[in-house]
Amino acid sequence: MMRDEIVLLPGLLCDHRLFQAQIPALAVHAGVMVADLTRDASIPAMAERVLAAAPPRFALAGLSMGGYVALEIVRRAPERVMRLALLDSQARPDSEETRSRRRGLMQLAEKGEFQGVSPRLLPLFIHRDRLSDTSLTGMVQNMALSVGKDAFLRQQTAIMARADSRPHLPAIRCPTLVLAGREDVVTPPELQLEMAAAIPNATLVLLPRCGHLAPLEQPQAVTRQLLVWLEA
Repeated sequence: MMRDEIVLLPGLLCDHRLFQAQIPALAVHAGVMVADLTRDASIPAMAERVLAAAPPRFALAGLSMGGYVALEIVRRAPERVMRLALLDSQARPDSEETRSRRRGLMQLAEKGEFQGVSPRLLPLFIHRDRLSDTSLTGMVQNMALSVGKDAFLRQQTAIMARADSRPHLPAIRCPTLVLAGREDVVTPPELQLEMAAAIPNATLVLLPRCGHLAPLEQPQAVTRQLLVWLEA
């Protein structure tokens, strides 16, 4: 019997380390692929690159920007996606206020101050109670440095131009997990409720004392929920 396959999609300035706690547990049940979302400057191009590299059929989980790519993949190839997990993500496009903040960070990076970007993002990315956790903050900053300035600029460009996915949510037919930190300030609970209400057969999970990077902040809880989802 063939094993299931799962494709994981990291968020902005993140790499495979975002899912470091989940991969060993998932690998017991499925082949695991972590996609590279650093090479393209649009969400459709990212989605096409993932589809070209992915197995014929797979479970798909994406965090934040990875969730935007996941929604694009489901639109393009619904027959290939067996299960969908949207982690700390949303279906809405950016507001003008959010685009303005992104442009400010991009200008900072372009001026040669890329190392100053991730400290500014930390209060948005993780729960306020974890800002003094140097192992967690160090991990987030190390991922950002590994992704680098050029990929950061491409990712922000892609995120700002993404489509509104809300009209497409009712067409999703596979079992879907919508999961986020209850204190996520980037994609707050009301945006999770919106997606879960619009997607047929969706399960909503909000984790307490957790911000935007749930797989790193609440690794055991996220792993547990992903295993339940994978076996659905």
